[in-house]
Amino acid sequence: MQTPGTTVAELLNNVPEDRLEAFTKLHEVIAGNLPDGFEAAISYGGLGYVVPHSVYPSGYHCKPSEPLPFAGIASQKHSINLYHMGIYALPELLDWFVTEYPKHSQQKLDMGKSCIRFKKPDEIPYELIGELMRKISVEEWITIYEEKMKK
Repeated sequence: MQTPGTTVAELLNNVPEDRLEAFTKLHEVIAGNLPDGFEAAISYGGLGYVVPHSVYPSGYHCKPSEPLPFAGIASQKHSINLYHMGIYALPELLDWFVTEYPKHSQQKLDMGKSCIRFKKPDEIPYELIGELMRKISVEEWITIYEEKMKK
């Protein structure tokens, strides 16, 4: 399920009513904790947090016209999902997150490689998500991305 919108504001205005408050708060926590250089944008049709072309002109290797993705959120059929590429790229960051999660939420952690699913919007651990966002600077993310691409 994709939330329609061609701008961040338009996308936020089209989130289903029963998820609007949690989704908006999640966006605000992420945007408020992103290190300088990242920005909120429409990325692959969803709400993304990216390294803009002004910072990284090469863009994403799969589609250079798109900015380099870092994170994103989406309202899916059964959950609000957070996608964080740093968790996928850095095993130590994944380990940290998995260890910290139970300290911030009563819900069992439900995740894939880079996707964290929140099936109960009132159980989103906003403080932990804010801390996660602060863990990687734009410069570090570009370095990690380029190192992974060389392999």
